[in-house]
Amino acid sequence: MSAVPTPPAAERHPLGPGRFGELVGTALPVVQGPFGGGLSSVALAAAVSEGGGLGSYGAHIHTPEEITALVARLRAATDRPFAVNLWVPQEGEAEALAAADPMTAEHVERLRPYYEELGVRPPSAGDVRAWPDFDEQLDALLAAAPPVISLVMGLPPRRLVAEARRRGIVVVGTATTVDEAVALERAGADAVVASGSDAGGHRGAFLRPVRESLVGTFSLVPQVADAVTVPVVAAGGIADGRGIAAALALGADAVQIGTGFLATRESGASEAHRRTLGTAESRTTVLTRLFSGRTARGIPNRFVRDMAAHEDHVPPYPVQNALMQPIRRAAAEQDRPEYVNLWAGQAAALAQESPSAEAYLADLVTDARKRLPGLTGNRLPA
Repeated sequence: MSAVPTPPAAERHPLGPGRFGELVGTALPVVQGPFGGGLSSVALAAAVSEGGGLGSYGAHIHTPEEITALVARLRAATDRPFAVNLWVPQEGEAEALAAADPMTAEHVERLRPYYEELGVRPPSAGDVRAWPDFDEQLDALLAAAPPVISLVMGLPPRRLVAEARRRGIVVVGTATTVDEAVALERAGADAVVASGSDAGGHRGAFLRPVRESLVGTFSLVPQVADAVTVPVVAAGGIADGRGIAAALALGADAVQIGTGFLATRESGASEAHRRTLGTAESRTTVLTRLFSGRTARGIPNRFVRDMAAHEDHVPPYPVQNALMQPIRRAAAEQDRPEYVNLWAGQAAALAQESPSAEAYLADLVTDARKRLPGLTGNRLPA
């Protein structure tokens, strides 16, 4: 894959790198959202990075050894900056994992009809206890030293910030409220993703419950931009040039796009998942804990509707995630979208099929430039 040269400053306007691009070393202020659970791919991250944006890879399910190999594969695929993302553990999850029997009969029996229909066996307690340890993941990631480490669902540990600065790694945190953004800056994050409630996938709330942290992207971004001094990346409900223009006009230094890139052929999404994006069906999304034990936004399907009454009874992550893993994998392999976690944001209907992630990125930039003729750098003039 050939590297795309950074254009001269005069050619980077009106959609130049801005403060965030200058921080991470990209020509464009566009970040590909990190997908977990197998939805990320090296091909997608590399394509976005080669196109001038910041490609990302969600590694929260990877073992330390897999993380080491992953960073090596990303470096082999692109010589441009890229990010690797991890999930910060949340309160109560370690206790659930350490329970005498995390896979109680109640939890298994609730899902048994789906195991049987898809022809898979329920996981064992050993399967969930083998889940990667966050501190060990972090050690491996720091040792591999990717250009950018991004986190969701919590503050960066002090040792991460200290070691990242020593190694020249940029640390990016994710906030769902203004208070979280302020806490991230104080903890040493170099940039903050302001993730609105319209964003697809898992919600990153960590100071207050999710239900008290549902601030829409275009309400959240200007408040975060006023509250912190580090670069702000707008995320949630952005899938075309209009969204980019609106985010930059509200004070964001860059945008993060997830669902739009999920629709491209390089993503790890199943064919069934990609087919659903950009359709009338994708206009409706819901928040659910059913697939992982952590709250996430996706398109409701048969599984979500049939199990809605159990939302408050499923065990926390990673127990529920392990329970659902055989179901999700088999459903994807068997092209059964009614049992797949169809993660998507509230602008999913705008996510159109594109021949490649790099082509989609180019279209985004072209569209945004048409809508921002008076932009200087990547902020609107006062």
